[in-house]
Parts: sequence; C-alpha cells; structure tokens
Amino acid sequence: MTAESAVVRSPLREFSRRFLRRRVAVGAAALLLTLILAAVLAPWIAPCDPAAADYAEVLAPPSAAHWAGTDAFGRDILSRILFGARISLAVGVLSVGLGSVAGVLLGLAAGYHGGLVDSLIMRCCDVLLAFPGILLAIAVIAILGPGIDTVVYAVAVFSIPVFARLVRGQALALKTALYVEASRAIGVSDLVLMVRHILPGTLQGVVVYASLRVGTSILTAASLSFIGLGAQPPSPEWGAMLADGRSYIGVASHVTLFPGLAIFVTVLAFNLLGDGLRDALDPKLDRR
Repeated sequence: MTAESAVVRSPLREFSRRFLRRRVAVGAAALLLTLILAAVLAPWIAPCDPAAADYAEVLAPPSAAHWAGTDAFGRDILSRILFGARISLAVGVLSVGLGSVAGVLLGLAAGYHGGLVDSLIMRCCDVLLAFPGILLAIAVIAILGPGIDTVVYAVAVFSIPVFARLVRGQALALKTALYVEASRAIGVSDLVLMVRHILPGTLQGVVVYASLRVGTSILTAASLSFIGLGAQPPSPEWGAMLADGRSYIGVASHVTLFPGLAIFVTVLAFNLLGDGLRDALDPKLDRR
C-alpha cells in the first residue's frame, strides 16, 4: 500500500478529485459560472438599456456598436440576452428547486411508510406523468393565467413526480439498511429516521437529476414564452425574443440566432454538468 493510497480523503475532497478529472464537466461549470456572473452584473456590463428603442437602427446586423445586432425595435440584442439570462436562469433554478423539495418530501414519505400512503402518492404521480410535461405546464398556465411567475409553478408541477419516484426507490432500499434498523430498534422516531438517516442517502441522485432538470426547465420555459404563455413583451426572456424575431428570420436571422444560441449553450452546459456530477458522485464509475 502506497502512502498516497493510505491517506483517507474526506468525501468532499474525493468528490473534487473525481469531478476535476472530468474536463468537459469542469468546462461546463466554468461556462455556467460565467453566465451567472454576466446575469448578475448585467446592469453594469450590458452595452445598452435592453428596453431602449432606436428606430434608426432597426434590424441592424452585428457590428462594433451592436455585437449581436438589433431587433425590430432597434433594441440591442446582446443587452437583452444578458438581462434575459436573469429570467431564464431564475425560472430554471426556482422551478427545479420547488419541484425537487416537494418531490423529495413526497417520495420520502411514500418510500418509508409504504402501504396506503405509498399507493396514494404514487397514483397521483402516475396521473401527472401520464401527461407530457409541456401539456401539463400549459394546463397549469390555463388555470393560473400567463406570466413568468406562473411558468415557475407550471414547470415545478411536472418536475414533482419524477423527483418523487426517484427518492421513493432509494428510500425503499435504505429503510431496510442495517443502520436504519438499529436506529429504529433503540427507539429513534420515524421523522428522525427519515431526515437524518434516509434523506442523506437519496441526495446524490437528487443533485444529479436536478442539475439535468434545470436545462430542461429553461427549455420548457422558453417554449412557453415562445407560444405566448410565459414572459410577456417587452420582457427580454430568451423564448420571448425568439417569438419576436421569427417574423424576420428571412431578412435578419441574427434576431433569432443569438437568443437560440443562448438557450442551446445553457441547456447543453447543464446537461454536461449533470453528467460530470453523476460520474463524480458514483464511485463505481471512477476509473482510477
């Protein structure tokens, strides 16, 4: 046994070692961090006011003055993309956050208690999963009305059953583990067993799936805005920008090109990050 192998690494250090060896995932994380910083600093780094119209520069192509060109109202597209990153990232993170919290609680209760509780929760999840995600989101928006706040709730709703099923499966396996049985034998309450002994064992899968789900949520939110059910004009949300520019795609393709690239790159980065987190968190996938 070498001295290096004899050193006991902490879980965080071991995760960092595995994650940093995956260069694609590290690059995706760096790209997302840059995007988040750009969104936070948008009021200071954006070259123009995203709502300021300049009718002398309508549909102007990319140039030194406007790096991504202008739209049909002469608004700077780069500035709108930077401010739109705030909306798209917030929608993706908030919707997944709400969906994951609700799904984890439901899945934990279903997996631990079983019986009638499990049947009721899982049948409700089956009903939600029977609908395509975008149609379920449209149904929620039809009830609550269009708007970016409603999109967050709508996207969160169709995320709940997937998280619930994921956590339920892991809870079913963990509740029969020896350390859980020993804790139960000495009188530990059900709530403490679920929160302190079972929940931590389910978080690995939740973190990985949540990172993948953020990209899907951003794409879904953009789709809803594209058909007029999400962010409303003049909001610089990326899907709404695509909707505004589709009429000019034949004469000024840059109006839709750059918002589309922003969506593509962001969703791809979240997917690559999710793959890297999965590999780093699962010791069986460690190649060294």
